[in-house]
Amino acid sequence: MLGAAFFFSLTSAISKWLGRDFHIVQLVFFRNIVGVVFVITSIWRRPIRQEGGKLGLLIFRGVVGTLSLYMLFYAIQTLGLGRASTYQYTYPIFLALLSWLLIGETLNPREWAAIFVGFTGIMFVFRPDLSISLRDNALGLGNALLTAISYLSIRQLGVVYDTRAIILSFMLSGIVMPIISMLVGTYYPMEHLDFLIGTFTWPTNISQWLGFLALGLTALMGQRMLTQSFTFEKAGRVAAIGYSNILFSVLIGFLMGEAIPSVSMLTGMLLIVAGGIMVSLAKRKPAISSDLE
Repeated sequence: MLGAAFFFSLTSAISKWLGRDFHIVQLVFFRNIVGVVFVITSIWRRPIRQEGGKLGLLIFRGVVGTLSLYMLFYAIQTLGLGRASTYQYTYPIFLALLSWLLIGETLNPREWAAIFVGFTGIMFVFRPDLSISLRDNALGLGNALLTAISYLSIRQLGVVYDTRAIILSFMLSGIVMPIISMLVGTYYPMEHLDFLIGTFTWPTNISQWLGFLALGLTALMGQRMLTQSFTFEKAGRVAAIGYSNILFSVLIGFLMGEAIPSVSMLTGMLLIVAGGIMVSLAKRKPAISSDLE
């Protein structure tokens, strides 16, 4: 899990580096192009056996997951690695709350306490100043909210679909939707939807091509390690270790020239991590492993 967190933070760092020259929708496109090759290869070697029957929900999960990835890459560009990763890892808190609101799950006192701690942490981090807009912070949190919604759909899909089919639906959406976004952006540019609509730019040198390849490979390595970690260890314990992604992101962000987080930011990070760990350890059911990052 520690390795998975490290590779996911590398994926974020590479997206930040590439984002200086390319739009975030193009990053989403290349991130999924690389991954889908490996998933299709796996399906070819070991064919899918599943009940199916929830195609609409499968497509919905792919669309929502792709939108959350848009917001994540956008937040990395506008908020920085540390803040964007912190917002991203509030998803267990939103997931617990949405499980109660939408599907009627009962939350125990420890889970309610975790939600309170997590949202208190969000208030410490969500302090827009003159250099960070309210909109950018909201989009950073939007990534976590959409991630939680997509994970709720995975709970329903996992009963009737092979895991690889669920991941493939997400990756295919992450290819089709950016193509549409870039086509729209080419002919009908919309500055107010810059997190959703963009243009395609051809890489001009080998380092950029290698960057796009690394973007997909690091995400794939992280996903593979994540899956293995949930196979061999208790879900709550593994999920807690996953929060090391925030530490890696802050350190890599500092090396890339980002400012050291303020006391308020660090306080919020600690509270969000504490709330997420409390949710993970309070859940009796296995935590949902992320195929989004």
